[in-house]
Amino acid sequence: MKCTHWIGAERRYCGATKGVRRYVNSTVCPAHTPSALAGRPEPEPGPGMPDAAWTTASPISDSRIHDQRAISSGKRRSSSAAYRAAQAAVHHTT
Repeated sequence: MKCTHWIGAERRYCGATKGVRRYVNSTVCPAHTPSALAGRPEPEPGPGMPDAAWTTASPISDSRIHDQRAISSGKRRSSSAAYRAAQAAVHHTT
């Protein structure tokens, strides 16, 4: 990987290959990290963000819940075994 930081005064890309890391918008060397360009020290390494911060509820799992409710209510056609299993899963009482 090469540093892709544009050095405007020299009209060229940096091109350094040592210590290059990926960032959201580019790959840069230690001299061109967002912290270095802002004149701040690099943040201390740590545990980072928890996994839950990067995940959202899956629409697939949500649709399964609604699908089970539709089957158990009889509003969606299914086999009798799927109907009984869905009723048991949603604790349908009638």
